Amino acid sequence: MRRENRAEALPLDRIQRWLQAVIVRPESVEEALVAPEVAVEIPPGDLERVVRPSWSLTAAERVGVYHGMYLLRMVEALETDYPAIRYALGEEAFLELVRAYVARYPSRSYTLNRLGDRLPQFFLDEPDRPDSAFLHDLARAELAITEVFDEQESPVLSAEALRDVTETGWPAVRLRPIRAFRLLALRHPVRGHLEAAKHGRPVPRPRRRASFVAVYRRDLSVFRLELNRSEHAMLSALAAGGPLGEALAAGARELRQSRREKAVFRAFRTWIAEGMFSAIDSAAAGAAAAAGVGR
Repeated sequence: MRRENRAEALPLDRIQRWLQAVIVRPESVEEALVAPEVAVEIPPGDLERVVRPSWSLTAAERVGVYHGMYLLRMVEALETDYPAIRYALGEEAFLELVRAYVARYPSRSYTLNRLGDRLPQFFLDEPDRPDSAFLHDLARAELAITEVFDEQESPVLSAEALRDVTETGWPAVRLRPIRAFRLLALRHPVRGHLEAAKHGRPVPRPRRRASFVAVYRRDLSVFRLELNRSEHAMLSALAAGGPLGEALAAGARELRQSRREKAVFRAFRTWIAEGMFSAIDSAAAGAAAAAGVGR
């Protein structure tokens, strides 16, 4: 068989499997070409059967163009979702992070939109990585932002629905949060790092202190609302479907007696005004009807 026709002896599906296996390998293209799952499709010695060298590039270098572009595409996808982590680590460290991450959690979808969903878990997997506990929290915050941005639209609780609730019915009300809503309890404050990345400011030093954040979308924009411990307790109970009376009481326990009622209801009014809730839970409406809901 003449050299120019030898590539025709290899089935197309085999060449496709080989090329994909090479491209997604995280190491150098030379190492990728000899990896067992690659070599089983096309041995390294047969490389020129499927890729011809050019006047300026060897066959391996030509494959390396696609191999390198794949990693760069992973970097672009992850720095879009995690700009604060990219900013905090710097270009080289972020590249190495992406290389290690996609080796452990490679893309399994036709889209890269959810490539970074396992990054918080990745930092848990590597507790010896510098600042891994803080980076885990920062990744959780940035993941919540991307999830909220991509989440389906849902209606916002209307003023009419609220007016239908009588004074005696409020304690039994159960509220349904909008779909574009995430609630975080973190071990480190992350606001400074998010703002630093957004405005090009110096990166703050990570410090350990409990932090609570609500992330939500309103009018096509994503917002973050810093919460104190009592507000987080209330909002967690409400988001979990608990009755309003119990949720407000859970938050009030964290406050001094002198400021309980004012602080609790100020926070609740803010959440309603910000559009964090979609509806009064219809499943609970019937049970609450005796207390005055929906009359």
